[in-house]
Amino acid sequence: MRDVYLFALSTGARMSEIFTLTWHYVNLVNRIASVTNDNAKSKRARPLLLNHDGIELIRKRRFRNNCEYVFTRNTLKRVYNIDRRDFYDACKLAGSKDFTFYDLRHTWASWHVQAGTPLFTLKELGGWETLEMVKKYAHMNANHMLEFANNVTFTAHNTFCTINTVAQNS
Repeated sequence: MRDVYLFALSTGARMSEIFTLTWHYVNLVNRIASVTNDNAKSKRARPLLLNHDGIELIRKRRFRNNCEYVFTRNTLKRVYNIDRRDFYDACKLAGSKDFTFYDLRHTWASWHVQAGTPLFTLKELGGWETLEMVKKYAHMNANHMLEFANNVTFTAHNTFCTINTVAQNS
């Protein structure tokens, strides 16, 4: 299950997308794992872009997995769901309460926003239908707006000096 959790954190994939991923849809050369129409929540295929962590995780699994599915148990049997007890125990060890598997996707998205990933890019990466769905992560980091905050200042315009002088003489 550890690999499943790490894959979710490195790709933002949903649980169903992870457990239906087959080797046929993994392209290590192009660093993409494809979510098919059948497995996507939106019913639209999308790529899961594999970062360095995702690539390394997939490579390790490739050599010890002789099954059609990427994520299997040690018995090489397909997994349909997480082991809830394992997940609960891992959360307890990490000191997290009321944490769900889906929160791994939210964590991934929050990390992207904090790192400066544009919201439109995050929308595409995560397979969300609208920007509205992604905007809930926007509050995580306002640094990307700081460069624009100083575009307009009173002191940068001569009109401020004129308005200030008029106000003082009134």
